[in-house]
Amino acid sequence: MDVLDKIKAPVATEMEQFREAFRQTLYNENPLLEKAVEHLLKSSGKQIRPLLVMLAARMVGEVNEKVMRVALALEMLHTASLVHDDVVDESNRRRGLPSVNAFLSNQSAVLVGDYILSKALECAALTDDVRVVQYIAQVGQSLADGELLQLNAKDSDQLSESAYFDIIGRKTASLFSVCARLGVLAAGGTESEAERLAQYGKLIGLCFQLRDDVFDYGKAEVGKPLGNDMKEGKLTLPAIYAVKHSDDASMRELAQKVRRKEATAEEIQQLIDFSVSEGGLEYAQWYMKDMQGMAAGLIEESRDPAVTEALHLLASFVAERVI
Repeated sequence: MDVLDKIKAPVATEMEQFREAFRQTLYNENPLLEKAVEHLLKSSGKQIRPLLVMLAARMVGEVNEKVMRVALALEMLHTASLVHDDVVDESNRRRGLPSVNAFLSNQSAVLVGDYILSKALECAALTDDVRVVQYIAQVGQSLADGELLQLNAKDSDQLSESAYFDIIGRKTASLFSVCARLGVLAAGGTESEAERLAQYGKLIGLCFQLRDDVFDYGKAEVGKPLGNDMKEGKLTLPAIYAVKHSDDASMRELAQKVRRKEATAEEIQQLIDFSVSEGGLEYAQWYMKDMQGMAAGLIEESRDPAVTEALHLLASFVAERVI
């Protein structure tokens, strides 16, 4: 049994139910939508977010129908945001497969994303809990806000760690945080229990995105081409750290060229190599280790030790995963 299977073990049955419910909820007889949904289901990823919803619920209670609807709503919101992001970033690959915009078209992808977003809102409404609707609406705003901040950063000549963390906090960590919070609340937990798990979710969300960004500098088979972020004009923490802590003016100029999407493949590789040699990866890994430790400190004992262990393993997994 690998680490991810161990993490899923306390809610393995519920995750199987989730996968089938996800498929059924998105089903539509429209041929183009059906084609898009089947394509998305092939590249549905590890479904870490619904897993977090269910583990958070199990910390205080059971995975009931309300918890399942929350998990569906949040995974659909996440899926819709990825479809839209690929259009914005002009990406043609997602998890090793063609993105929806490459598989179909930009026009179709935007509408597919809108359809999935509307299904997310429907699932939220069916919980009959205004808090669920509010939190999901707020995290949707945060995702869009983060994407706009990222677009704006491409026009800036400043290299800022705080701006980087603001972006990934809104784009990735906010969703992880809400998954944990609403898992607790949907299972009948208290606001204080929900807040504690929400902070845990935020920290592992930051770790998850940092780890994803680090893959851009290596050769792991993650369905993400080497240097893909830089090809899209994105500078992540390893490069920001390396350039800011160097006196090499040519690298600063190259970083801005990457942001403007004017760099050649050779120049992108040059900045990757520089970021690695100047300790950018070690710096990002130090950050992940620190946040992983803080996340672990927020986990309290539950009535099921297997759930507590799963949350500890999840904190380690997001910071240390190789795929």
